[in-house]
Amino acid sequence: MLIMRIGMIWLGWATCVAADPVSDIAKAAADAFDQMPDVVQVAQIAGQCGADAKTNGDVAYCTTRNVIFITEDAAMRPEAPYLVAHLYGHAVQVRHGVADFALAQIRARRGEEQMLRGLVARQVDYIAGFLMARSGHAPTRLADWMTQEPFAGTHWGRDPLRIGPQVSIGLAERDIWFQRGQSGSLADCAVGELSADLPIAALKSR
Repeated sequence: MLIMRIGMIWLGWATCVAADPVSDIAKAAADAFDQMPDVVQVAQIAGQCGADAKTNGDVAYCTTRNVIFITEDAAMRPEAPYLVAHLYGHAVQVRHGVADFALAQIRARRGEEQMLRGLVARQVDYIAGFLMARSGHAPTRLADWMTQEPFAGTHWGRDPLRIGPQVSIGLAERDIWFQRGQSGSLADCAVGELSADLPIAALKSR
């Protein structure tokens, strides 16, 4: 398969396309933070970075390779910018220390793992909203695009992706944090023990 890079998006076929909403998110992430992943468009997620049929079938973030995968089908849907922005939220946490802090807390407090992972998820969706605003997208709600919670299953982690973490906080809760992030500021992305300090310190321009 011929792979070509167009802006921040990689396409599985040699087709020439104009800027698109997914590329807008990728550019906003790269402009805001160092070490951000590229987006690779693929026919399917299964088989990428150890993903299997139980891994999210639309998008996934492989931290080992620092790459976000999105299927050709998902890239064409209205919610595609959010799907990618959510994974960039994970990338900000992984590349700038938040994930390491959260993992240390999880290992020390196994009985509270789901609660702690819920904090991670909330901050991720806040950062997703922040990147949506930075990319110039009009404020929106997750409920405009979906009726069920996205990202409750495995969608990020090291190779193999199939053993990545899972957490559910509900569509309404994700929407709250996503909308807060669209304020365009990281100042309020603190959630419980996850402070805003590390994401703010990583921000290249304020």
